[in-house]
Amino acid sequence: MSWGLLVSLLLVSSSLINGRGDRCQKRQQHRDATIGAVVDFTSRVGKEQRIAMDLAIQDLLHPSCLTVNLDLRDSQGRSAKSTSAASNLLNDKKVEAIIGTLTMQEAAVASEIEIRNGNFTILSLISTAIKPSPASLQLPNYLQVANDIVIHIQCLAALVGHFQWRKVTALYEQNTDFSSNSGMITLLSDSLKLVNSEIEHHQAFPPLSFLPDPDAFFDEELKKLRSKSNRVFIVTQFSLDSAVFLFRKAKEMGMMGKGYVWIVTDEIASLLDSVDTSIKYNMQGVIGIKTNFIETTKNFAKFKTRFRRLYGLQYPEEEENSSPSIFALRTYDTVHAIALAMKNAASNYLSQEILSTKFQGLSGMMEFKNGMLSQSPTFQIINVYGRSYSEIAFWSPRFGFSDSMNKHLDMKERTNHSYVQVLGPINWPGGLQAPPKGWTLVDEERPLKIGIPARGAFNQFVKVTYDQNTNQTRITGFSIDMFEAAVKNLPYQLPYVYVPFNGSYDELVEQVYYKGFDAAVGDIEVIAYRYHYVEFSQPYISSGLEMVVPVKPDKLKEKWMFMKAFSKTMWFLMIIIHLSVCFVVCFIENEHGQNFELKGIGSILWFSVTVLFFAQRERVQSNWARLVLAPWLLVILLVMATFTASLSSMMTVSRVQPSVLDMETLKKENGRVGCNGNSFIVRYLIDVLEFRPENIKRISSIIDYPKAFDSGDIQAAFFVAPHAKVFLACYCKGYMKAGPIYKPSGFAFVFPKLSPLAIDMSKAIVEINEKKQVELLEKQMLSSFNCSPSLNSNNDPIGYETFSGLFLISGLVCAVALLVTSGRKADRRLQNMSCIQAMLIKTRTLRWAFMYLN
Repeated sequence: MSWGLLVSLLLVSSSLINGRGDRCQKRQQHRDATIGAVVDFTSRVGKEQRIAMDLAIQDLLHPSCLTVNLDLRDSQGRSAKSTSAASNLLNDKKVEAIIGTLTMQEAAVASEIEIRNGNFTILSLISTAIKPSPASLQLPNYLQVANDIVIHIQCLAALVGHFQWRKVTALYEQNTDFSSNSGMITLLSDSLKLVNSEIEHHQAFPPLSFLPDPDAFFDEELKKLRSKSNRVFIVTQFSLDSAVFLFRKAKEMGMMGKGYVWIVTDEIASLLDSVDTSIKYNMQGVIGIKTNFIETTKNFAKFKTRFRRLYGLQYPEEEENSSPSIFALRTYDTVHAIALAMKNAASNYLSQEILSTKFQGLSGMMEFKNGMLSQSPTFQIINVYGRSYSEIAFWSPRFGFSDSMNKHLDMKERTNHSYVQVLGPINWPGGLQAPPKGWTLVDEERPLKIGIPARGAFNQFVKVTYDQNTNQTRITGFSIDMFEAAVKNLPYQLPYVYVPFNGSYDELVEQVYYKGFDAAVGDIEVIAYRYHYVEFSQPYISSGLEMVVPVKPDKLKEKWMFMKAFSKTMWFLMIIIHLSVCFVVCFIENEHGQNFELKGIGSILWFSVTVLFFAQRERVQSNWARLVLAPWLLVILLVMATFTASLSSMMTVSRVQPSVLDMETLKKENGRVGCNGNSFIVRYLIDVLEFRPENIKRISSIIDYPKAFDSGDIQAAFFVAPHAKVFLACYCKGYMKAGPIYKPSGFAFVFPKLSPLAIDMSKAIVEINEKKQVELLEKQMLSSFNCSPSLNSNNDPIGYETFSGLFLISGLVCAVALLVTSGRKADRRLQNMSCIQAMLIKTRTLRWAFMYLN
């Protein structure tokens, strides 16, 4: 038969037939079944699948009530032949099931031609499964013996995100399911966005058999890819032959050298055990993602031995590379799943029975859900190096990366699955040990065009000058110094040239978005709406919107200025403690009533006044009184000295206040404000702070602000924080900040969306921040202004905290002395009362004796 080979696998002797027939009579009726297979006999996967089917049918030869006949068809890797073969098997051969690499589209076409009311089952052996769309739900008998492709793509995205590659190039073979309407590119793009990456370019390659001159075609396409800046290539849905040809051409063109990254998916990585050393030589440094399966079981060891023996007999030219892959194991398990279902169900219910099948196969757990394998796979991340490859990590959607399978299995028993994502050592293309950055300059001889603001109001940040003698433009400033310092910290050379731009800051940012500039450097504020167009680096200096206003006139003759030297609490404590000390001193001095100078309220109050100026004339005779007075005199001395210094400072340094307290006051008074007309501030004042457009004056230079204040054109000016520092350093007399800081952000460098250079520059900025270079450059910028401010609006009154220790000591001494003196007075009073009582008793006794004698 030209369309296939009908193989009868019931090879038994008459005694074996009789024995099986007796057994079936006791249990159930014997059944004959025919299944079809459509695979590509010319591909490595198809060859493995064919051998696996033969081995599975051989295992069914053991005494059983089921006889399975297998009808094999060769698709030759063409979709039309696959569809035709499937239709012939369903209509002419009346097979109950079809195994093969049929896509969902091919199965739909075959099912439309088939007229037996759907009494069949198609089990697809494609490498990845795709969730059926609503339009394809009319194929309930179509099962995919593969894992969901979304999980494969998540693993790819996790790998890209781990190394922070911002852009990738996807390569795929055009006749595969990748090029259909399955949305594979969309799935990959969506997954990459979650890790801040994107597909910069995707390229389809026809199968080699479709190309009249494969060398010329691959040379032309690879030259196009080499001319682009991206160096991260994801090769997916490629046949092994096409992938081998691709890497051979890439090796010839120098695209397997330093700086390149190549990632291959399961349909290639799982077949690396089956390729020659010469092929691996062309793939040095390639990262592969292959489905992991357990190779240590006895069943697998037996299957591998039988597989290698039969494969060597069928394909002797490939005998050295005859290890079974995941595709052979799944094919073997699929035949067993069909056999188990056929034993328990008629053909009308075969699909339902297969869906309910569950057993541990060579490839893993065979169980279906939503028309595909339900078990979540674990992927092995490999690195091609030398004559073979090495394992560098394992990945699963639940646990992420781990550096060994044992750790990965242990993680499944943990309640906390937070595990450090570690990948083993990797040998990258070209022998690099460090991860490539994943991009390069499109033309290394062409420097980057860096746009800079040529009309900034503050040329301390970016200054453009033209030297007529040398006929050259000189670019200087704080922002330029910061950019050049960051470039020096990059781990590679970055050629660039500055291009002055005369538009506004928003227009400069738009030029980066429209590819007019490769980047923009200057005092460019990080603003939310700009993120829609460009990417910002880490801010190299913090910022925010601040209001600067003139100060009010001096007020040196305030009536109660001396009272502001101390806080109210300080004044209250001084008065209370001072009167208390003076009262205790007078109380002690009058213990015996001998100090007549300190008797009476008037004397006490006068004594308290004279003590303040150390002018008391009253003699203090008691040692206890002197002990109380001594520490308090020390307190008075220190407080008087502090009061004198504070009041002198208040009198000599002007006390100033802002002419406008805050923004709300400014808006109520309908005041006019000024700002840099080329910056975002104008838009922010109108849209966010709700200023009237007619009340906003656009100012183009730092020297125009004082003129606008003096002429009364503006009552306040709004600057970003770094500009405010420069303005107040230049005009330090007569101006001050007022109100809160609005929208704190920072100055940063601008790059195109998802530019990998933004990440590298951010790292460099963090490094120079840690080295204190930013502070040094800022000090150098501000030190050029020779202006000493004489304004001080922060003369806060002195509180009691400074003297709290002395207050405590003086208070304790005073309290102890008071208690001692009070005790002595009480004791003396008790003694006086005892003497009087004794005299009274004695007088009564004499009176009684006299009366008795008479």
